[in-house]
Amino acid sequence: MYSESSTIAAISTSMSEAGIGIVRMSGEESFEIADRIYRGKRNKKLSEQKSHTIHYGYIEEDGETIDEVLVMLMRGPHTFTGEDTVEINCHGGVYVPRRVLEACLRGGARPAQPGEFTKRAFLNGKLDLSQAEAVIDVIQSRNDYALKSSVSQLKGSVKRKVEEIRSKILYHTAFIESALDDPEHISIDGYGQTLERDVEELLDEIQRLLDSADDGRIMKEGVQTVIVGKPNAGKSSVLNMLLGEERAIVTDIAGTTRDILQEHMNLHGISLNIVDTAGIRKTDDKVEKIGVDRALSQAREADLIIYVVDSSLPLDENDRKIFRFIAGKKSIILLNKSDLARRTGDEEIRQMCREQGMEEPPVLSVSAKEEEGIEELEQAVKEMFYHGDISFNSEVYITNARQKHALESARQSLEKVLESIHMDMPEDFYSIDLMDAYESLGTITGETVGEDLVNEIFSKFCMGK
Repeated sequence: MYSESSTIAAISTSMSEAGIGIVRMSGEESFEIADRIYRGKRNKKLSEQKSHTIHYGYIEEDGETIDEVLVMLMRGPHTFTGEDTVEINCHGGVYVPRRVLEACLRGGARPAQPGEFTKRAFLNGKLDLSQAEAVIDVIQSRNDYALKSSVSQLKGSVKRKVEEIRSKILYHTAFIESALDDPEHISIDGYGQTLERDVEELLDEIQRLLDSADDGRIMKEGVQTVIVGKPNAGKSSVLNMLLGEERAIVTDIAGTTRDILQEHMNLHGISLNIVDTAGIRKTDDKVEKIGVDRALSQAREADLIIYVVDSSLPLDENDRKIFRFIAGKKSIILLNKSDLARRTGDEEIRQMCREQGMEEPPVLSVSAKEEEGIEELEQAVKEMFYHGDISFNSEVYITNARQKHALESARQSLEKVLESIHMDMPEDFYSIDLMDAYESLGTITGETVGEDLVNEIFSKFCMGK
């Protein structure tokens, strides 16, 4: 077991060709260790310098100069971790930062565990657990929405909302407990009506947070999107149009795509994890049939199905099969090849939807050849997955499955409070379920979590963060 007070060190930048690399140390001996390996022009000691200053010099070991560096000194508690922190800015790449790190380790530091810098910030009260989890979300952001949501959480948006709800729960719990302990001076006659009204308001607040979780997941992970259609409808051309490059092979031969092709893209701020699939049709070709089965399997798990229809041809039985498959799923129909004479249009699509007893999904005319229709597709996806305008000024978005589970547990406990009120149960039943809700919400901020869960959360971080 490592001591939580020992000085840790790690490379905090990518181990790849780059202009700058950063080696970070945190702990009570950071300045002393830096003195052992740093040499400045005037032989000054870093431990005697002011906080939040930068010093030019060299990292040396056994009389050998390793690199020319800038060293940033930051004294706790005014640091990310709350501890004395030294950041050595050296030349980038793979070899130089590693040599600097090795010098720090031989000077007395120990290797940091994954996420240990952020873990120390949490343990030292610099961040709550929701903010700590937002740190890794910022690093892993794949689009503007995900970044803005993560930064909002890092600033404490989730923390403030959860604390607001918990404070209301705690007020009622304390009042009930006080009344039960001192019934002569504190009356709780008719208190159930007051509590019922406030609990219903709390349930509404929690539900709004839970409703935001779908938007939050889409922001963070992206829309799992599968492109389906008959052979030669232009699915691969649509994929290439969206990506802006030739990633899928396109020919006039039906059935060119026989296996799935996965790509990630940002569609004007919306992340799409796109899967291009084999054309769906009845076939006796064993290899093609495997491709069709894989296409259907991918589509079953998708958040969004983009159904590409060749508008230059009439709908047939294969199209009817695809319509039956997408019924009840979130889908967008693209009438491709709008640059050719049209034989399938909106009316034919509406008729097919009526035959299958399904609501008509958005139908857009596009031309993959002419690269027309991307903006309309972007707007359709945004309206389908984001409930209203995306705002990060006052809205809180839940992007974390662990936090969503805690909110669901809190909701269940508060619903039990309402049940007890409606059944005229004794007041101590109210406080039991209120405290359960209070504890569940506390797992979001980290006030009521065990060491094992904390360790599991931070083990998913990168080494230098």
